[in-house]
Amino acid sequence: MAEVATSATFDHLLVVIDPVARQTDGESVRIVKDVLSAGAATKVCLPEGPEEFARALARRGSRRPVVVGDDRALMRAVVLLHRQRELAECVLSVVPVGPMLGVAHALGVPTGAVAAARAVLDGAERRLDMLVDDSDGVVLGALRIPALVAREEPVEAARPWLRTCQSLVRTLVPPRPTRETAPAFPGPSRLRVEVDGVTLVDLDQPLEAVSVTPGSGDGLASVEVRPLSVGAEASPLLATGRTVTVTGADFRYRADAGVAGPVRRRTWTVREGALGLVLPGR
Repeated sequence: MAEVATSATFDHLLVVIDPVARQTDGESVRIVKDVLSAGAATKVCLPEGPEEFARALARRGSRRPVVVGDDRALMRAVVLLHRQRELAECVLSVVPVGPMLGVAHALGVPTGAVAAARAVLDGAERRLDMLVDDSDGVVLGALRIPALVAREEPVEAARPWLRTCQSLVRTLVPPRPTRETAPAFPGPSRLRVEVDGVTLVDLDQPLEAVSVTPGSGDGLASVEVRPLSVGAEASPLLATGRTVTVTGADFRYRADAGVAGPVRRRTWTVREGALGLVLPGR
């Protein structure tokens, strides 16, 4: 993660507030708007869906974009800018508000809405590495195989009518006998993992998990492969490289806030310093 020497204080901001943030924590959103408007000229956009979100970002002009939302909103903005080939020229800010905040926090964004808003005004631009796959997908925080089952949305974030319907169904439908079911995203048993063209593990070795994370500004990804242990725990296999290719039977993978697949082959390449993100100054 390489820090740019210039200050990231901007006079004109485009504040795009994701609808999930408004629904789950309206008070934090209000405070963020107050902090930002007190420190800079702001234009606030309240998109109702992905299309309006994309239009607001595309029409930002010379204003610096600030995304108020959770990891899904952050990833939506990064993917849009990446696919429009505008990410290199854009400096992005994020204020984490919502149910999924792990990626933003892992990147160094403050956990509190007020601290994050102040970092937008007083922080510094840092260039972060990211992974781009051969389908133009983006990974900022971590890639994991197999994909873990996503946590349920918090009850507070669910619509009241949905909770009512769920309760009614549970009342009317008798419970089914308990039986074992396959996990939602079963992990692959055998994969070939190649790092910069060199095979780290082949199809003859059963695997427990694979994880890939972008480096800290050096243009290299960190790869960890955990062989399936029988008896004594097997030591993980570690490597670093610029490209990582995974091949095998249909597998799914979790990339940041989403799950993708199934695929039989995928290659991820490190894009050094591809994302400019405003973070607290050191």
